[in-house]
Amino acid sequence: MSRSYKVRNQQSLYFVSFATVNWIDVFTRREYRDIFVESLQFCIKHKGLEVYAWCLMSNHVHLIIGSTGEKLENILRDLKRHTSKELTKAIEENSRESRRAWMLWMFERAGTKNPNNTKYQFWQQQNHPIELSSNVMVEQRLEYLHQNPVVAGWVEEPEHYLYSSARDYAGLKGLVEVLLVE
Repeated sequence: MSRSYKVRNQQSLYFVSFATVNWIDVFTRREYRDIFVESLQFCIKHKGLEVYAWCLMSNHVHLIIGSTGEKLENILRDLKRHTSKELTKAIEENSRESRRAWMLWMFERAGTKNPNNTKYQFWQQQNHPIELSSNVMVEQRLEYLHQNPVVAGWVEEPEHYLYSSARDYAGLKGLVEVLLVE
């Protein structure tokens, strides 16, 4: 996590966003989106991550999260590390990926600029967690997060987007175990 943005209260809910390096549109293929979803589910089941809302866009993700297990910053670090490895591997092995060479080149180029990387950098470094200290803040971020696919023009209603918790809030079954904000 960035040195200037910290999770100060482990008992609070946080709004967190993070994006791919250079805002590369990676999540245009279902198999890549599913890798992220599976990793999020793993963190819920094995690390104590609580997901209250989420939305995966083509090049970034928004989350409203908390933790009953490991420290939130450690969960985020592990989630980003694991998805980075799995997604670059999936891109490397995907013979149908027309942008494969370009994306890997961009990840490698970003990786050489960061001494913490061995080869690739998939995600941007910062997360900028925002503590949601009031119900108003939670409602604002929830609305913003769920409206992302609508604003992007992908769907007319938030619950029509499969890779979002808007489905859960509309009474439908979503892809990720979500704790609804009451």
